Amino acid sequence: IHCYLFKEFSSTSSTIAVGTVTSRVTRNGNAVMEKDLLNHEDLAGDRGMIDDMFDETYREKEGPKPPLRYVWRNIILMSLLHLGALFALILLPSAKILTLAWALLCFLVSALGITAGSHRLWSHRSYKATLPLRIFLTIANSMAFQNDIYEWVRDHRVHHKFSETDADPHNAMRGFFFSHIGWLLVRKHPDVIEKGQKLDLSDIKADKVVMFQRRYYKPSVVLLCFTLPAVVPWYFWDESIIISFFIPAILRYAVGLNATWLVNSAAHMFGNRPYDQNINPRENPLVSLGALGEGFHNYHHTFPYDYSTSEFGWRFNLTTAFIDLMCLLGLASDRKRVSKEVILARKMRTGDGSHKSG
Repeated sequence: IHCYLFKEFSSTSSTIAVGTVTSRVTRNGNAVMEKDLLNHEDLAGDRGMIDDMFDETYREKEGPKPPLRYVWRNIILMSLLHLGALFALILLPSAKILTLAWALLCFLVSALGITAGSHRLWSHRSYKATLPLRIFLTIANSMAFQNDIYEWVRDHRVHHKFSETDADPHNAMRGFFFSHIGWLLVRKHPDVIEKGQKLDLSDIKADKVVMFQRRYYKPSVVLLCFTLPAVVPWYFWDESIIISFFIPAILRYAVGLNATWLVNSAAHMFGNRPYDQNINPRENPLVSLGALGEGFHNYHHTFPYDYSTSEFGWRFNLTTAFIDLMCLLGLASDRKRVSKEVILARKMRTGDGSHKSG
């Protein structure tokens, strides 16, 4: 048995490439079989958590599934939101170029609040952020309006730990519509609630910025998701208040939601699986384009602790570029990366072989 530990620290890049490859070699005549294993506990211990790693011991309860209980408030609000977004599409030709640019900026900032913030920083602790950066990401997260950071992290860790089971909030085995938006329109499965209550969220509770946002989440959403995006074009360059509200606020918000939801739906159904063919998540470059790098989903579920959620750096991955910039500015540090040796070993052991043609 040969073990290789890769832990490379760079003072200039503040990147940690971490992973353990254990190679078990069995000889049978001239045949050689190698099984490369990733020591997840070493990597998890490096971050002080394991609650975003798949739990092999979970078993779904036998018997009939609980009946669907519709959340009519969400159904009505989501319907109105998407009708408003359709109306906004009609207004696009009438909008000033500055308004469209502002809407795009709001989309990018709010998306980073999810991708770089609640996802890569708080859910997976794949890098560290200073107080100013955490405040910025919290503001951006409220602009995104996808539940407060605490709740987002709880649901996302449950999603990783019990992926594609009854305890997964947006279980893709229940179909595209459910994993995309349907999970928000019905009550959670009891297993989702039960497992979510058992997670260790002490790191999130200890972050005063996160808990401040949770305390004042509703007014922060009204101000940052709807009021600010709508007021700026109307006040600064005399845009129509109707266009100001429906394009930078409503349409931008609806597009941002669907870009995130596609990670839960499309990236769990369409694409190849070069890292682990035994799990549902796929590599989907189109989803990565819309979700600022979150579509490399087979990689991400295989190595959830990698700050880049991809082995390809900045390719289709604006969030990785943003985090790297923050490190350059001294606002972020300790980016966790999986070593190339570990990635290759995993491809050879469990991948679908698509990496050979890619």
